Amino acid sequence: MNLGHWLYRQAQTGGDRPALYLGTDLVADYAGFHDRAARVAGWLISQGIGPGDRVAIFMKNCPDYLIAQYGIWYAGAAVVPINAKLHGREAAFILENSGAALAFTSPGLTESVASAGAVTRCIDITGPEYCDSQTAHPVAEPTRVASDDLAWLFYTSGTTGKPKGVMITHRMLISMSLTYFAEVDRVGPEDQTLYAAPMSHGAGIYNMLHVLAGAAHICPVSSGFDEPEIFDLAEHFGRVHMFCAPTMVTRLTAVAKQLGRSGQGLRTIVYAGGPMYVADITEAVDHFGPVFVQIYGQGECPMGITALSRHDVSDRSHPRWRERLASVGRAQSPVEVQIGTPQGEILPVGEHGEIMVKGDIVMPGYWQNPEATAKTLINDWLMTGDMGVMDADGYVTLQDRSKDMIITGGSNVYPREVEEVLLMHPKVSEASVVGRAHADWGEEVVAFVVGEAADEELDALCNDHIARFKRPKAYVRISALPKNNYGKVLKTELRKQL
Repeated sequence: MNLGHWLYRQAQTGGDRPALYLGTDLVADYAGFHDRAARVAGWLISQGIGPGDRVAIFMKNCPDYLIAQYGIWYAGAAVVPINAKLHGREAAFILENSGAALAFTSPGLTESVASAGAVTRCIDITGPEYCDSQTAHPVAEPTRVASDDLAWLFYTSGTTGKPKGVMITHRMLISMSLTYFAEVDRVGPEDQTLYAAPMSHGAGIYNMLHVLAGAAHICPVSSGFDEPEIFDLAEHFGRVHMFCAPTMVTRLTAVAKQLGRSGQGLRTIVYAGGPMYVADITEAVDHFGPVFVQIYGQGECPMGITALSRHDVSDRSHPRWRERLASVGRAQSPVEVQIGTPQGEILPVGEHGEIMVKGDIVMPGYWQNPEATAKTLINDWLMTGDMGVMDADGYVTLQDRSKDMIITGGSNVYPREVEEVLLMHPKVSEASVVGRAHADWGEEVVAFVVGEAADEELDALCNDHIARFKRPKAYVRISALPKNNYGKVLKTELRKQL
């Protein structure tokens, strides 16, 4: 089934419902949203684009992002989302690798890919060709496609090499969306979703479930993450759902305290995409209340591996609440999650290993990359590359990427465990732990720290909470941790500094 049918049906039954906002200004109701997408589809088909083709979106967050996306689906083609924060050369690689027939672009980004030598035809949403698409003859309904046809060709962040294209099908996104209602939150036509994180990633991939529910879609005028703007929009609309990376949650908390904002109107904040430390989420819940849900997923299994419920995130009565809060929750309903060996063999409960997942949300493979696919899909399991442990109740605690684990003197050290302890110090705002080569021990533990805590204070804190061999042998002060465009700490850059 084509995901575009959800918009088509919503326009039939709730066409007068508000659909697209830019700030507080209504851009289109669901009938208008459908009509504009249908016209984009008609124009794409007139350009020779249809099933099997890929069309990229290299745009900042705006209502036309969703219009272009559903227009592509209505035409039967697949979307290639590209983060607007990427350099033109990075975007050009994705355009070339995906074989995108054309790309919808925002002003400024068109020039960015052109200057990088990209030859893909770019349609600037402020230009005459896009205006033509809005007046084209609309398609009557979405083109029929198979559920296992490509819907979303998502490129990994590429922190360890060239990005790989993850093939995401209509079936995967349908399963992911329906699972949201079972595992994360209920959504209705009285709700709104706010796109403050890139629509090319977690924030945007949740759009279709809000279309299915008939909720409103809000794009900030800033087109990005601006804390006061978020608080103003939430207060104005009253039932706002949004997706945040953990770093965004900590920023929201800090600015809310600074400005004296309560977060009124924020109904649900789903966080994912990196490590959320217990101290940070505890502080956020204390300030905003029980509005947080955590999910754990990857591009290879989008948003769909585990979930930590609103109750688990806010509960302080369970004797093991801290352990559960440090976890990423339990397996979501359409997948099986296990801890295993690199060969895909399941380990007993309580043993440390690689997190493995199988189910309807798992990718069929990487785009035109059978070698990488074979390394990642083993014995029908998606090998996530994340190390973790599962307790007897099914809660999975994510430790680190397998490549980030430190082996010192024959003992394993998971950087996140050390980082959690360092962040308990009130004078530490950020911390990241990496390994450094050592002649005697193989590797030694080194911590990069943002803050004013003295070495001896941090040593004492570690001695009180973790084994001595895990304690950092050196502390490197840094003004801010290097991060990629998705807010993930670039440990490769930290290792280079060493």
